[in-house]
Amino acid sequence: MSLIEPFISDDKVIQFSSLGSGSKGNGTLISIADTILLVDCGFSTKETIRRLSIKGLEPEQISAILVTHEHADHVNGVAGLANKFSLPVWLNKGTSLHKKCLNIKNKQLFNSHCSFQVGDIQVTPVTVPHDSREASQFTFQSHSSKLGLLTDVGHITNHIIEAYSDCTGLLLEFNYDHEMLIQGKYPFALKKRVSGDLGHLSNLQAAELLSKIDLQKLQTLVAMHMSEENNREEIVLKLLEKIEGIESVNYMLASQLEGINWHRL
Repeated sequence: MSLIEPFISDDKVIQFSSLGSGSKGNGTLISIADTILLVDCGFSTKETIRRLSIKGLEPEQISAILVTHEHADHVNGVAGLANKFSLPVWLNKGTSLHKKCLNIKNKQLFNSHCSFQVGDIQVTPVTVPHDSREASQFTFQSHSSKLGLLTDVGHITNHIIEAYSDCTGLLLEFNYDHEMLIQGKYPFALKKRVSGDLGHLSNLQAAELLSKIDLQKLQTLVAMHMSEENNREEIVLKLLEKIEGIESVNYMLASQLEGINWHRL
């Protein structure tokens, strides 16, 4: 899969990119036909504009912002960007009540248990276990293609396995290597939070999910939200090489600094 121009007038094509992925800020771009969603915005308005420019976009081209949950690395820049450029923000009721979201001018509430439409994009929320008010991740549908986004998850549930089993593209959290986390310099309480049932997915947990879902349709896999402190690219790549059924899948790593370039399904 190669770098492409971000806009092709074809409602059967899902295009996606990342502005950056990790504990210092997250932002994921999803584009179908004339609709462009920014999922989360953990960067300042100025930094988000800079990163959008690198991906060939101006803020005015964003159709809407979609919020997964209220943690700072996902929501800190949402109100500033949305209010400055009059962008609607889709979030669920629980997330909308957090103080970081109170200043958003144009809120659109979604039900975490029902699919909804934003322009040309069908969005299906997936409730996930995470230490926030009402954490949701998402899948995005376009005809025969389905893109899944799954980060900030404490453990794998049957609901998650079912929701992500038929994806053609998957943006999946590989947050930490267990041994690096345990032996690292994080305080004990933070180690417990990260590795707990409401924390983040370890490399092995992500691999476990891949072993439980049907990979026959999967074309592209992106390792997301990798810890700069408790993970290494070479560890993730070595693990991916060992996963059965992934031989024909194009996989890559999203960085905190650059995210990933535009790709398509």
